[in-house]
Amino acid sequence: MIYAYIRVSTKQQKIDRQYEEIKEFNVEDKEIYIDTESGKDFDRTNYQKLFKKLKKDDLLIIKSIDRLGRNYQMILEEWARITKTIGADIKVIDMPLLDTRIEGKNLVGKFISDIVLQVLSFVAENERNNIKQRQAEGIRIAKEKGIKFGRPKITLPSKTNEIIKKYINKEISNIEATKIIGVSRGTFFRIVKEYKNK
Repeated sequence: MIYAYIRVSTKQQKIDRQYEEIKEFNVEDKEIYIDTESGKDFDRTNYQKLFKKLKKDDLLIIKSIDRLGRNYQMILEEWARITKTIGADIKVIDMPLLDTRIEGKNLVGKFISDIVLQVLSFVAENERNNIKQRQAEGIRIAKEKGIKFGRPKITLPSKTNEIIKKYINKEISNIEATKIIGVSRGTFFRIVKEYKNK
């Protein structure tokens, strides 16, 4: 059986490009599993459904190795679970060397595939770490320059405490209180909690 897996991190990202390339391998629509979730781990709804269906000699097609996951060690472990524990094959469209369907299950081919996977996974993880480091350095430099992060602090009207007291004493509803103070309900309840903890 041929299966395919598509993953995008957010609903804004499109699956079209992955889908079109996968369809060239004659995968039935019902055997294409799609997740709109982060690749930080493999606890993804449709990936888990797909994994349970995989059997020996099945083929799993993915567009690129980062569609499987983001974490170097986790990708290697998952690759081994699929190819060695289950005995299914994997084909990565963007990297022809990552195709375990070697004629006669040639050990040299499998070995090359494993090495390529390790190198690619390492490079991908290394790049992610570099991006995180650059982001952290950028944030540090911005803070040193006095740039503020997060939401600006809300300036509350002088009568806020009086309104909160009225709300606590059930003289007015939270809807009335939020209108008078001019904040959202979530912000109002946070202010009430802070007031009570004083």
